[in-house]
Amino acid sequence: MSSRQLLLAALIALLAGCANQAHKPGLLIDGSRTNVAILETTDIHANVLSYDYYKLKTDPSLGYERTATLIRHARTEYPNTFLFDSGDTIQGSVLADYQALVKPVGCDQELAIYKAMDALGYDGGTAGNHEFNYGLGFLSQVTGTPMNVDGGHANHCAGPHFPLVLSNVDSARDGQPIFKPWAVVTKDVEAYTPDGSKIRVPLKIGIIGFTPPPIMQWDKQNLAGKVTVSGVVEAAQKYLPQLEAQHPDLVVAILHGGLDTAPYTAQMENAGWYLAGVKGIDVLLLGHSHTEFPGPHYAGMKDVDARLGFVRNVPAVMGGFFGKDLGVIQLVLNRQNGRWVVDLDNTHSEVRPICPQKDQCMAADPEIAPLVQQAHEAAIAYVNTPIGASTLRMSSYFADEGNMTALAAVNAAQADYVRSELPRLHPELANVPVLSAAAAFRTGFGGPDDYTDVAAGPMTLRSAADLYFYPNTLAAVKIDGAGLKAWLEKSAERFNRIDPGDANEQALINDHYPGFNFDQIQGGVHYVIDVSKPVGERITSLTFHGKPVTPAEPFIVVTNNYRASGGGNFPGLDGKNIVLAAPDGTREILAKWLERHRTIGAKDLEPTSWKFARLKTRGPVVFKGAGDKQALAHAAGLDDIRQLKDHGDGTATYMIDLSH
Repeated sequence: MSSRQLLLAALIALLAGCANQAHKPGLLIDGSRTNVAILETTDIHANVLSYDYYKLKTDPSLGYERTATLIRHARTEYPNTFLFDSGDTIQGSVLADYQALVKPVGCDQELAIYKAMDALGYDGGTAGNHEFNYGLGFLSQVTGTPMNVDGGHANHCAGPHFPLVLSNVDSARDGQPIFKPWAVVTKDVEAYTPDGSKIRVPLKIGIIGFTPPPIMQWDKQNLAGKVTVSGVVEAAQKYLPQLEAQHPDLVVAILHGGLDTAPYTAQMENAGWYLAGVKGIDVLLLGHSHTEFPGPHYAGMKDVDARLGFVRNVPAVMGGFFGKDLGVIQLVLNRQNGRWVVDLDNTHSEVRPICPQKDQCMAADPEIAPLVQQAHEAAIAYVNTPIGASTLRMSSYFADEGNMTALAAVNAAQADYVRSELPRLHPELANVPVLSAAAAFRTGFGGPDDYTDVAAGPMTLRSAADLYFYPNTLAAVKIDGAGLKAWLEKSAERFNRIDPGDANEQALINDHYPGFNFDQIQGGVHYVIDVSKPVGERITSLTFHGKPVTPAEPFIVVTNNYRASGGGNFPGLDGKNIVLAAPDGTREILAKWLERHRTIGAKDLEPTSWKFARLKTRGPVVFKGAGDKQALAHAAGLDDIRQLKDHGDGTATYMIDLSH
């Protein structure tokens, strides 16, 4: 046999051996199968511990330390897991404000929430809208991400030990993303070949992140001129080709946003439905809406399976908020034509609560609390700083029905600040009447304890933090009487339309309209809300110091930066008519006002500025609230409210008689 023939025979033998080896048990071939669990947290809002800093007590219904227990349980249940976070992580608790505003962490210090998350080992995350609340400098520092933006942090500081990706926010300086737009995470996973052999193979997951485009309105004072924002779909179409060039086995889109089937725009806040339709996305993680998916809230939405968790045939999940839940997608992957393909028939999503039943909550993971104990104790000491006293109880239990005690203090402090500052900045506006708008931020959305409640007696900084929940800054806008009425009409969308002739039970509150958008305005105005009228026609009387407000009458209205810049989509509020943008936080302004007054009484607060139009209904008009608070309603002068049913979970159904 010639040397050429020998070489050819050896080559044939080698190829035959490779072919045989490819079909031996233990190697990844078509027909192989694996199960992978995608775990998701979202909207933790720096609730590291199960603790209520306003009431200074443990609250087992929330807290990342209990979500951590769910994560560990899921990892025991599923041998193959990836863990991601969908944003709104670093802001939203007293602990967060303490580490950002009171005693900011240094470059070498990791945020408490990131310490806790690192203990669980995340594979990636994105930035939500509230990540921008403390400014780009702080965000750059605490995420360990040098940013080429005005005010950005140039150093590599201590940050989370996992990649943060964000594809739709670019620096205004160089047009480049402020975070990496995408990343690739690779892990070995267990899989099974067609003959049942168990093997370990690498699984390569590409992640791409998105934040709500309206951040440019909501955080205008922090972002204007520094960054630009693109639409979610546009960003996906721009960067997915780059990600796909890395040949990932799966692409997971991490969106800090929910689902909305309204016509798409580049400014859409909750664009998850449209993102699911972008070719190349295999899994969708949602957030922002504080509403679980899958879940009944999304039942009936076009091309959405609200039971098994699919959006346009893409597996999707949105866990709860404040660490109350863990999102889980159980993916079944089949090997076809040399790649992994999602088996949609055997894949599903679910949201796992830390409290499956009332008073039956998961134990806290013992590893978390020691990691943040020092910061936790410092935050408690901070909120216990005395600032004065009050002779009346200020609460939001019945803010939707007309008890403005908690809002009146905020409105008084805001108005005082602007009346002092505005003439210096705008002498021409010195004689324009100043009104003030405030909303009850805590109206039970998070459960029966999610209300503002400041008892009569000594007040501390936690009283101010309870009265004003968010770290907004103060802003004032110039509007006219027509704009004032339009503002109030928008706020009145908080209520459902009531049919007086309907003998059935009717719900007063529109659950799809958040309580933080129900602005109540004071400063000499009085108005009537007729809930039998359609949206846009409910303000049937509007007076200022007893005289009807005319359409051209000028007013200055004090609000917060979120509202003044367009947050909530109020008519006429888009940032263009701001006449004062205070550098001070509204909570700090309120605390100083309370401290100056030393003791707050009814004489210091303007009475409720509005009432419902009299309406005699055939059937009962009802609303839900915290249980056993009827006496508090009556003490506030709301004698037409009575409790109908105790639900046994801390909540109750009340009836309100609108005929008096």
